Amino acid sequence: MSSSDAPERSGPAKRQAAITEYVLQHGSVSAHELAEMFHVSLMTIHRDLDELQRQGVVRKFRGGVSAQPSSVFESNVSYRLRAAREEKLAMARYARSLIEPGMAVMLDDSTTTLELARLLEDAVPLTVVTNFLETIKLLSGVRGLRLIALGGEYYPTHDSFLGVPCIEAIEALRVDLLFASTSAVSGGYAYHQEQEIVLVKRAMMRAARRSVLMVDHSKLGRVALHRLAPLSDIDLLITDRRAPEDALLEMRESGVKYEIV
Repeated sequence: MSSSDAPERSGPAKRQAAITEYVLQHGSVSAHELAEMFHVSLMTIHRDLDELQRQGVVRKFRGGVSAQPSSVFESNVSYRLRAAREEKLAMARYARSLIEPGMAVMLDDSTTTLELARLLEDAVPLTVVTNFLETIKLLSGVRGLRLIALGGEYYPTHDSFLGVPCIEAIEALRVDLLFASTSAVSGGYAYHQEQEIVLVKRAMMRAARRSVLMVDHSKLGRVALHRLAPLSDIDLLITDRRAPEDALLEMRESGVKYEIV
């Protein structure tokens, strides 16, 4: 990185975004290496890393920072956009087959449903409801598609809108299908690590005639801090071919309908 494009000239926010991208690509890096790369003091880098850790973006260790996933780190949209891409594409293609022109569908703020949104251009006429800014930007120019953006408090880490205003907007709607994802599925329940997300997803489930949960194999057999909903509240669970057999057996015994793609 040359001095002419050093991120510190654009302020701490851009430098921290650049640090995040670098850590995501390389897994871990020392504070000294970052200080040299961004032409700032070690103290400045530690302040940046403290802020990124506070946001749940990275995990600090003695002398550096790591992108090793934790339940908090996995909430960060930069990480989620890179994770399990092939599995998300396969699930999105199957989910697309469930959508018929004229439907109203709701997409949560997961990067899994973002892949589904990329496939909706030929599904029009269609109404799409979402709180995910990336999906809003993606679909805003699609002809014949009616887009309803759910407002609320903007959360940069998720790139989405959450909170009471978002929930109230959801409660005023009724859709044919909800497509959502979550952090963990185990013991007949879906889980997520953040209560703000849980409350919005629950409202979305109440607003939908049918709910479809899209979770790749890495999320099966795991738990997170908050119980989102029993899987009996889900009409269909879509997962990928690497799903562990014990997790599939558990779902069969619980009467959960699922599809492997």
